[in-house]
Amino acid sequence: MALKSSPNPQFVKRIPADLLGRMVGRKLAIPLAGETVIFEVTGSTQSIRFSLKTSDPLEAKLRHAEAVSYVEQVFEALRTNRPIDLTHRQITALAGEFYRSWASGPDAIRSLSFTVSTGQVSAEDDEFDAEMLSGAAESLREKFEQAGDDELTKNHSPDIDRMLSRHGIPQVTQSSRIKLARAFSRMLLDGLDISARRASGDYSADPNLSKFPSWEPSPALHPPPTPNSNLSLIGLVDAWWKEAEAVGKSLSTYESYSNTVRQFSAFIGHDDAMRVSPEDVIRYKNHRLSMISPRTGKPISPITIKGSDLTAFKSVFDWAVSNRMLPSNPASGVTVKLGKKTKTRERDFTEDEAVALLTAAAGALVGVVTPNQTQLAERWVPWLCAYSGARVGELLQLRKQDFRRDEGTKAWIMTITPEAGTVKGKEAREVPLHPHLIDMGFMDFVKAAKQQYLFMTIKPNATFRGVWRSKKNRLAEFARKHIKDPNVAPNHGWRHTFKMKGFEAGIQEKVLDAICGHAPSSVGRAYGSVSVKTKVDAMALFPRFKA
Repeated sequence: MALKSSPNPQFVKRIPADLLGRMVGRKLAIPLAGETVIFEVTGSTQSIRFSLKTSDPLEAKLRHAEAVSYVEQVFEALRTNRPIDLTHRQITALAGEFYRSWASGPDAIRSLSFTVSTGQVSAEDDEFDAEMLSGAAESLREKFEQAGDDELTKNHSPDIDRMLSRHGIPQVTQSSRIKLARAFSRMLLDGLDISARRASGDYSADPNLSKFPSWEPSPALHPPPTPNSNLSLIGLVDAWWKEAEAVGKSLSTYESYSNTVRQFSAFIGHDDAMRVSPEDVIRYKNHRLSMISPRTGKPISPITIKGSDLTAFKSVFDWAVSNRMLPSNPASGVTVKLGKKTKTRERDFTEDEAVALLTAAAGALVGVVTPNQTQLAERWVPWLCAYSGARVGELLQLRKQDFRRDEGTKAWIMTITPEAGTVKGKEAREVPLHPHLIDMGFMDFVKAAKQQYLFMTIKPNATFRGVWRSKKNRLAEFARKHIKDPNVAPNHGWRHTFKMKGFEAGIQEKVLDAICGHAPSSVGRAYGSVSVKTKVDAMALFPRFKA
């Protein structure tokens, strides 16, 4: 319906009689085409009513359906007293509040006590100096990287409970608690770093504060999916994964598909795969196109929606159809039209950018007596990227046994292998170390390493992927401090830079592909392997970086 004074139709949803009393005083944050409508229920409210802010009939239907989905979930959550599944924006907002409590400076900190299974960090003092705060942050950083989700959640539970109580949230799903614990761990470290800076006399503006959104009242009460049926959406993903894993699909693909389907299930308000319609998929696609990424502050890329969301739907539903679990694929034919992306610069680093990052890496251990593995990664991984074009994840999982001396060429060879963790394409490759790496003492570091992984420690209470991801994030943060342009990837840019430098040196593209781990550009180039000697000769031609 539309008001007489407005061409825009209204959303109207009557509040069920059994919920009227429990709804009074609540503020609903209702999604509306990428924005949020705040609706407060008072003692006289009988219906939820607001403008859909569009006169277009089709757009009005989409917005109405989105609002109905949200409101129905609120009603169901109140009736069943189910825990709340917080959105990414809400988790980030709570993490921001937690960050502020630790980044207020040393005057606001009266005690510090935190225990993880790997040890305890504690202090009681009237004043905290910069050295003490920096030391506490560094000690906790190593411990958090080794701690599993259960350990982090257990230790942060008092903080989480206080924060939820402050906003009147009775309980959240276990998934939300884990995400909060991870976020709080990062914010504690960042907050201590800022407090240490202020303890040293630097009270300049905190650049981190602007990235946290404000808390939106009454979160979207998505009931957690219950994968008890083989025809549940989550159940389908798990069933698909059993077969996909056996044929070599990566765990990251499963995690991506699972996250997409959970978000889709929350959006449509149920977990019944048989009830999913093409209209549901289209509605979700349009919803995603209207969203703003909390990480970048920009609209979510159509490439992401097509290559991640829709690919997940089509893969899982196609599998269900072929296994006689669904009569048809509701995502079939649904797509996103992609325009040509605006290109503002080349994807490789400029000479100044490469020098800045490598100079920072060369100085990463200056003044450090006993470096931790994150600092060692900051010292060596950028240089390894520069002289191999390898992916950061491939280098972070390097082990001591992945290096050998080639008998024929006498060159040191680095083996990048899926046996160490994860390699795109699941194919091992051998990469000669550039002479500059040898001159800088990299192999001395490798020989002196006391454990299997050079840059990671996988303790019993931690997982490989958890530690590996943490290290990748730390390397991205380190690189971004020195690669300021957001239009170039801070670590992946090395792959483009390596190719560019190789072309300039006259190295054949097929040889560069073999070193980088790129697929051949044609069937003809796939014939014949590239020998170790050819790669060693190519590396001898590759120019040295200045830093």
